[in-house]
Amino acid sequence: MKYFAPDFLQFFKELAANNNKEWFDANRKRYETTVKKPMEVFVGDALKELYKNKKLEVKPSECIFRINRDIRFSKDKAPYKLFTSAVISAEGKSTHGTGGIYVELGPEKLAFAGGAYEPEKDALLDIREAIAKNPKALMKAVKDKSFAKHWGDIQGERNKVLPAEFKEVVEECPYIANKQLYYWVELDSKIITSDKLMKTVVDYYNAATPVREFLEKAVRK
Repeated sequence: MKYFAPDFLQFFKELAANNNKEWFDANRKRYETTVKKPMEVFVGDALKELYKNKKLEVKPSECIFRINRDIRFSKDKAPYKLFTSAVISAEGKSTHGTGGIYVELGPEKLAFAGGAYEPEKDALLDIREAIAKNPKALMKAVKDKSFAKHWGDIQGERNKVLPAEFKEVVEECPYIANKQLYYWVELDSKIITSDKLMKTVVDYYNAATPVREFLEKAVRK
């Protein structure tokens, strides 16, 4: 099934050259028809696909980020993002957990992400304790053939100094030094307007299962 028409990509290309309220107001109906409504349908269907055996209370609108940029502390005062994005998760976009999959759709790329991007202090400690308890488990998850093929590796900044109880684990599992443990991939934007979009999302979500489940278990122990 195709969720987005070719004008989806064209809308954002034109927005890039006209990133102001006047242009957006003049094209608001086009935005709602081409971007907003199809995105709600796509996210709704994706929730059903990724959580087939779970009763969900979250609405698509609770997963989708606003197109408006937060310009309060930015030198770039352009009011709108040049893409649409969502966290397809049972907890919606407000979750600070490690479940679901982040999707970003725009003319430059189709991007997916997951894991613990900015874990809170307690969550990071939980993850590190889980790694210290069984470092081989996370290494096995990262080296899983499907994860490696689709995602490559876990990314994130690392602490140069670690608490003593974690230092001895670094050689066996270097990810214990990470302040962030996330995975990210960028694909061709042509997929967005094709009938392969949903399958692609499901494939990448499933490929992340070993790492995602390790992190989820660590944080929700």
